[in-house]
Amino acid sequence: MSALLVFTNMPDHDAAASLAAHLVEHRFAACANILAPCRSVYRWQGVIEAAEEVPLLLKTTTARYAALEAAIRERHPYELPEIVAVPIACGLPGYLGWIEAETTLQQNSC
Repeated sequence: MSALLVFTNMPDHDAAASLAAHLVEHRFAACANILAPCRSVYRWQGVIEAAEEVPLLLKTTTARYAALEAAIRERHPYELPEIVAVPIACGLPGYLGWIEAETTLQQNSC
């Protein structure tokens, strides 16, 4: 199992909360942390922009990354959202196992 920490920024708290709930509910991510708003400064289409954004930290696995990325892109309001994944090199084994368990799709017992 290979765990990932995925970063994205949302335009406001409501959008971050909605996306976080969707991603956890559908097991794209085991956990989502909604952080305090930050100020982002960036160049977009040749113009320096500044905006308040709400960072969202997501814990998932490499096996679920493609589905997580697709789900973020589908629901994200930005034309080009930041989606960056960083491998988790070390961590509490039980916590890393929990990430894997929570992102594993459940099979129906019928």
